[in-house]
Amino acid sequence: MRFSKSLVLITLSALVISFAKASDPSPLQDFCVAIGDLKNGVFVNGKFCKDPKQAKAEDFFFSGLNQAGNTDNKVRSNVTTVNVDQIPGLNTLGISLVRIDYAPYGQNPPHTHPRATEILVLVEGTLYVGFVSSNQDNNRLFAKVLNPGDVFVFPIGMIHFQVNIGKTPAVAFAGLSSQNAGVITIADTVFGSTPPINPDILAQAFQLDVNVVKDLETKFKN
Repeated sequence: MRFSKSLVLITLSALVISFAKASDPSPLQDFCVAIGDLKNGVFVNGKFCKDPKQAKAEDFFFSGLNQAGNTDNKVRSNVTTVNVDQIPGLNTLGISLVRIDYAPYGQNPPHTHPRATEILVLVEGTLYVGFVSSNQDNNRLFAKVLNPGDVFVFPIGMIHFQVNIGKTPAVAFAGLSSQNAGVITIADTVFGSTPPINPDILAQAFQLDVNVVKDLETKFKN
């Protein structure tokens, strides 16, 4: 059986497309500084861009990461976020940054970033950090104790945490592979949803007494 040249090309093209890995498109300009939504504009995966000729240095600048965040809260930590909402010039660049302050024995509780891998470097203090792999990998815990200068990576979508195990404050900086990584804090999401999830459902899911679930929902209620 003979195949035409055009048929072969079409078939090869289809194979290439089918095996191509999906990813964000490469930027088609030097930058795309974000502006507020335009009137009668359409939704875009990101933000609208200003005319590049109107861009200025301030669009790519943020000041204040030298200042410690307020850790006077229930988890005794504070995350200072620097994403596209703080630096409009980050729009379309696929990267952002956070500073995390931990009071002694404070923690950044189990959470996940649905749109980003995170790489964290410890600057001060001592942290116990880790992430848990997916069900398909038998929910393995990957954890380490970090000292100043140590770096740890949390893969995209994995539930992870950091705990200050020292008697002094700790400070870390983390880069994320998204201009807007998002965050889902597990306890807040499960027990603090609006409206709340039926306590009977959570009692069965977590193998808890329903009254315990109701108490947790009261504590995490938004």
